[in-house]
Amino acid sequence: MDIDDILNDPLLEIDETQAALFDFPDDMQKVMKGKKKADYVAHKKHCENFEDYEPLFAQVRQELKEGKRLLLKSGKAANFSEGNFYVVDGVVVYLESIGKYSKGSNGMQNARTRCIYENGTEQDEYLSTLRKNVSLNGYIITNTVEEQNASLAKNADLTKDDQVTGFIYVLRSLSQVAAIASQKDLFKIGFTTNTVEERIANAAQDPTYLMAEVEVVASYKVVNMNSQMFEGLVHQVLEAARFHVKVKDLKGQLHEPKEWYVAPLAVVDAIMKKIVDRSIVNYRYNAEMQCLERVVRVERSRYDLTGLRVLTLPIERRYFDEIMSGEKTVEYRQLKQTTISRYTYLDPTDGKRYLRPYDVLRLGVGYATDRETALIQITDIVFDEENKVVEYHLGRILEHLNDKRKVSDDGAL
Repeated sequence: MDIDDILNDPLLEIDETQAALFDFPDDMQKVMKGKKKADYVAHKKHCENFEDYEPLFAQVRQELKEGKRLLLKSGKAANFSEGNFYVVDGVVVYLESIGKYSKGSNGMQNARTRCIYENGTEQDEYLSTLRKNVSLNGYIITNTVEEQNASLAKNADLTKDDQVTGFIYVLRSLSQVAAIASQKDLFKIGFTTNTVEERIANAAQDPTYLMAEVEVVASYKVVNMNSQMFEGLVHQVLEAARFHVKVKDLKGQLHEPKEWYVAPLAVVDAIMKKIVDRSIVNYRYNAEMQCLERVVRVERSRYDLTGLRVLTLPIERRYFDEIMSGEKTVEYRQLKQTTISRYTYLDPTDGKRYLRPYDVLRLGVGYATDRETALIQITDIVFDEENKVVEYHLGRILEHLNDKRKVSDDGAL
């Protein structure tokens, strides 16, 4: 049932004040009568000059494997720029250009783009469409990051106060078993307090090493750090890449070694560096893309909302900050056909429409997954008949989460 059906219902008896709820501006009346059909729909087509872009995709894939670029989950409000790379449904996309901005049917600024896909196609989709697709089924690929001060300790770096607590080693199996020998990027990552050479001396008789000789690919000296915790972090990050295999020992008993992983060596090296600089807690391994993915950690609400009626709304940063500072004490929302059911309800007992009663307002800055939010008490709800606006009068701030302005103990943002 649309708004015209409600207004023309002979069973309804409403006074002028109540009827004002349904007096919409002319532009909204047009929306009620039906939206204009799109006069153009973007389609994928073959990219005629794909050879110009193909090396870029190969380079981005390699930099992802080397940890120089990372995957980042995106919200619909993320900033997209020309020359950046994204992932949609597992396919890398290059945002080659953004056309002239214009106001869309929803009143928001939008623009046509030229997007080049690594499968050799291109599409002139809207920027909002690309944002949505990346948000729902993809990632932002970060720009190249320089790994500074992340190298593991070398002998020349040690002082008399430093303590070598162990070694992390990376091994490649020399097994001739087909299932093992044919597996690309298969490595064992382990820890020893002795030298690596001593640890692997009897590899061919040890099921931990797949009952075969091994090759030392890399080793890392762990200084002033709990080595077992170091090793545990590596295993935790690479859990999705664990290699499952069973081998028999010399007595014929089955074993399933747990420290073998399938991941590019460059990714393993990047993980080591991020453990040293303490940033590894923000990443996990994406087995499909074979690279590190940044994890968005969202602070969860602990406020007990049992029995409370909550209205969740997005809000611009400037207005959010004004509310948090106490400068703004009323949040206004225009009553439209698209929002009438959120802000009002039709009472079946008398057939009349009333403002929905809410106790708490949950405000979120933008639409990103890790957006800053706040729970705020609603003290009163008023309808402004002249401007067709619902006013939510605000009281106490009950909770504030994901505050981007917070700083850590060392003063870093």
